[in-house]
Amino acid sequence: MPAKTLEKRLRPRKKPRQTRALATQARILDAARRVFAKHGYAAGTTNRIADEAGISVGSLYQYYPNKDSILTALVRDHIEEGTRELLAATSAAGPGLEAVVRRAVTALVEVHAADRRLHRVLFEESPRAASLRAELARLEESAVALVAARLPSGDELTARIVVTTIESLVHRLVASDRPLDTGRFVDETTRLVAGYLASRS
Repeated sequence: MPAKTLEKRLRPRKKPRQTRALATQARILDAARRVFAKHGYAAGTTNRIADEAGISVGSLYQYYPNKDSILTALVRDHIEEGTRELLAATSAAGPGLEAVVRRAVTALVEVHAADRRLHRVLFEESPRAASLRAELARLEESAVALVAARLPSGDELTARIVVTTIESLVHRLVASDRPLDTGRFVDETTRLVAGYLASRS
């Protein structure tokens, strides 16, 4: 599918401004989270989402043209939540790189462990328009800059390795179906990353 066509397909029909419309949009997204988490991408139809939200499918289509546009909105919400949590965690961390790493890992684990099935649908099954990929890239660049600023060397490559390692481990292990001791995951990931950083100093 051409990039422009995909962008249009994934765009919401309108941006509600009135309180009632904003509440309806929020109901649709909350319902979609539950439907996709329970039924997955293929069976997460707009009819199911509308039923879950307690509205007609015609009303749903006033806001979103298809389920992919709803998924894209959920991914954007996830990006915003992850950014907020990461910034809050690293800002509140005490001195020392290990404290920053532990707070960052803990924040990302909490965001992704809340609903593992939903996150797999969002990041493994949802379509990615160019604008969404750009948002994800901006989030990664912000995280890299944040880590680099806390490094004595300020080395960008070291910061990028840290961010990519944490992100990959969280997505592969925390968002999977496998049972996971998240406390131990935080400890082990912190030890891994802190050991790497110590070797670079």
